[in-house]
Amino acid sequence: MTTRIRFDNSYARLPDRFFARVAPTPVAAPRLIHLNRRLALDLGLDPDWLASPEGAEILAGNRLAEGSEPIATAYAGHQFGHFVPQLGDGRAILLGEVVGRDGARRDIQLKGSGPTPFSRRGDGRAALGPVLREYLVSEAMAALGIPTTRALAAVATGERVIRETLLPGAVLTRVAASHVRVGTFQFFAARGDVAGLRALADHVLARHVLAPHAPEAAESPYRALLAHVVARQAELVARWLLVGFIHGVMNTDNMAISGETIDYGPCAFLDAYDPGTAFSSIDQHGRYAYGAQPQMALWNLSRLAEALLPLLASDEAQAVAEAEDALGRFGPHFEAAFHGGLNRKLGLATLRAGDAALAGDLLKRMAENQADFTLTFRGLSAAAENPEADAALRSLFVDPTAYDAWAVSWRRRLAEEPGEAGARAAAMRAVNPIFIPRNHRIEEVIEAAVEASDFAPFETLLAVLSRPYDDQPDLARYAEAPEGGGVGYRTFCGT
Repeated sequence: MTTRIRFDNSYARLPDRFFARVAPTPVAAPRLIHLNRRLALDLGLDPDWLASPEGAEILAGNRLAEGSEPIATAYAGHQFGHFVPQLGDGRAILLGEVVGRDGARRDIQLKGSGPTPFSRRGDGRAALGPVLREYLVSEAMAALGIPTTRALAAVATGERVIRETLLPGAVLTRVAASHVRVGTFQFFAARGDVAGLRALADHVLARHVLAPHAPEAAESPYRALLAHVVARQAELVARWLLVGFIHGVMNTDNMAISGETIDYGPCAFLDAYDPGTAFSSIDQHGRYAYGAQPQMALWNLSRLAEALLPLLASDEAQAVAEAEDALGRFGPHFEAAFHGGLNRKLGLATLRAGDAALAGDLLKRMAENQADFTLTFRGLSAAAENPEADAALRSLFVDPTAYDAWAVSWRRRLAEEPGEAGARAAAMRAVNPIFIPRNHRIEEVIEAAVEASDFAPFETLLAVLSRPYDDQPDLARYAEAPEGGGVGYRTFCGT
């Protein structure tokens, strides 16, 4: 295993206006908190070297690995509906790209590595709490099977950052299929830079879309790009909803073209089911509430379509028609992914006319009765095999008879399904997690780390979340809902 990172930096070969060349700012006393050894191996990196003092220096930004070409990328974005023509990586630096053992190209980026030309008077640093939150949630999402950026390492800096109070600092090493965002396209569109827009689109096509088996990409490549992103985002948001995830800040600069979940700032998972839930302290009006996420994804994709209009056709009317056709596919993609996923969560392997209404009725009753989202669906996995498990399910509803009435219809529908009850229950457990990153558990981890430099709770929770679908009886407390169903909990951006 080589002791250097084999970088191959395609984005850094784009024109200079795509980024600023800037090195990370060294920190006082880097100390490795955690290294994702399995991910390191997947990337073709030596985890023992990364865990060494030399590796920690690189993961903290104190030295550069051979072949690194550090850059901060430029982008714009709509933030809570208001367009900002220049944002960019204000506290993140892309070290370079590697091609992993699977042949896939991935970015390696340091988050919290110091100021850049895009910092807008910020310090470019990250506090320990948000770094641990992103590490835990992004790795939990990966274990849940949801496309996401990954956490390769977390490093304590030995320095303090100023937020509301002085807090310990940290650097997160983030891995992504790419960091190109909807806002990256908006950056060039806002400037009327069609050449830059085309160069960016060609880069994304080569990296994410074009394939020998995709003739439509060769015939109309930019429409293929838009259609590809629409499909990926529709499926991604459906997957979010199926596990109760709330991104919290779905601005266009936080939507990755790759179809990965990116930028875990004020994110959180539902406890008690309520489609209006919005945990983020900066989301005053629930723009990015749980149930609003499909609508906001389509809104963001419409902004991408607007940016791409000059590339879709020389005639404006034709370009708009091309964009509208691609955007019109979002609804069918989302509905198929979401309702198909709900059917699997309910143990229904076949699709029938009344299935959406059956699932919708359950969700309505859950909302009216403050039933925990994760525990309800996991409980159904047991109840599908043994009706005696209904007792635990009933206790999740304020009015237990609300579950009873629905369960009659559900079991009638299950009776129409082929297969044996045990196999059905096993299939349901494979899509209904028992462990999610519960907000109160994350807060316990952060408090222990920040107040006492105790990372044992972080390690334990990370291990639990790596097996979200497995019963872990000795760790069952991590599946428990918080008192009061998590009502009133708030998350913060961490900037």
